[in-house]
Amino acid sequence: MSAPRDDGAGIAVLVPWVANPFRGDKFEAAWLPAAEAALDFGATGWAFLRSKEGLLDFAQWAFFPTKLDFERYWYSEEISAAREAASGLFQVPVLPLFYEIAGMGSLSPVPASPD
Repeated sequence: MSAPRDDGAGIAVLVPWVANPFRGDKFEAAWLPAAEAALDFGATGWAFLRSKEGLLDFAQWAFFPTKLDFERYWYSEEISAAREAASGLFQVPVLPLFYEIAGMGSLSPVPASPD
């Protein structure tokens, strides 16, 4: 077993969601603001994805410095209230999965040159 990394990469958290039948659009509208709110709790990034194959499958990704930072978000009054408000739109249980970030990258759009 390797020692925990201390390079500042943090953790990635996947929350797999399954919307109840005929409620995918309502769940997406209800949960999108809560997924984005991860930034208010110290997340360095987030994504909320909807499957194009099974329109009831969603993946919420959040990137936090530590698991404790994620837990502050997940168990906060705001996010707990959002889960309660979306109750009935998704299947339970909802179990977050934690990943150590071994590498990560992204492309930034090249700004258009002013003419």
